[in-house]
Amino acid sequence: MKKLFKKCAVFTDLHIGLKGNSSTHLKDCEEFIDWFIAQAQLQNCDTAIFMGDWHNNRNSINLITLDTSIKCLEKLGAAFDQFFWFPGNHDLFYKDRRDIHSSAFGRHIPGVTVVDGVTTLDDVTLVPWLVGDEWKAMEKLDSKYVFGHFELPKFFMNAMIQMPDHGELKAENFTKPDYVFSGHFHKRQQNGKVVYIGNAFPHNFSDSWDDARGMMVMEWGGEPKFIDWEDCPKYRVVKLSDLIDKEDEIIKSKMYLKVNLDIDISFEEANFIKETFTQKHDIREISLIQNKANLESSIEDNPDTTFESVDQIVGEQLVNIDSKDFDKNMLLEIYNNL
Repeated sequence: MKKLFKKCAVFTDLHIGLKGNSSTHLKDCEEFIDWFIAQAQLQNCDTAIFMGDWHNNRNSINLITLDTSIKCLEKLGAAFDQFFWFPGNHDLFYKDRRDIHSSAFGRHIPGVTVVDGVTTLDDVTLVPWLVGDEWKAMEKLDSKYVFGHFELPKFFMNAMIQMPDHGELKAENFTKPDYVFSGHFHKRQQNGKVVYIGNAFPHNFSDSWDDARGMMVMEWGGEPKFIDWEDCPKYRVVKLSDLIDKEDEIIKSKMYLKVNLDIDISFEEANFIKETFTQKHDIREISLIQNKANLESSIEDNPDTTFESVDQIVGEQLVNIDSKDFDKNMLLEIYNNL
């Protein structure tokens, strides 16, 4: 039987446009694509496959985000003999239909093959986000390899939360393929023949301390090989005492830090430490988190302390608007109805 590829490079869940079209995230996406192509060429991959969630926002695409998206696709289309690209749930405008999706323009880019329906080619089945009753046909697949964007129960959506069973498609429904590879869940994990390869790189604190992200290389008839992007953004939740004792061990490039203040220091001292670490290591973001026990103690020592909810704070700000151009009562009514 004809083989679709000799060796393929695979990645998933880039989420271009994440974090409100953050320029930092867009730069990370483009740097990842450059790294992915370089690694794939070192591995002599003739084919590449992207398994869904290219974009993050299902409703609209910012122009700067679109510019990055096109640049990345052009690079991928030019780098491989064939590049297959299919939509995940974040790419679909409608949750239960695939007729409108943000991957469609890729068909106009040389070298890019957009797969917008369940497609079998040379003993490989490519499966975009399933809609309707399509999941019922998955147990009939007899291709050697399946690449998809599945939402299977008992796998972890992130480090802590396991996908519940809703009575539809399950890992054990795939009886005939040698391997089923999937995007969608960002944590790399495997259960039998089903493998979630992990997203391109960590995106938020759900990925804290888990840098096993990057790409997969699959040689026909072989076993999947994973290559981690060592220069990926990194997320860490640490105690201040550990950060001080293990500074060089903990802090890496492109790091986002949440620091629990487990040491009895003043707010001014904490901010000084924050500024020092930021300047010394070029940390992207560092947040100081008040130790819960200390916070409770502070409240007990100051029983008159009051806390406002987000709704109270927003409401107060709207009521205090002093402008002829806005009806503050109407704004407050709109907010309360959200």
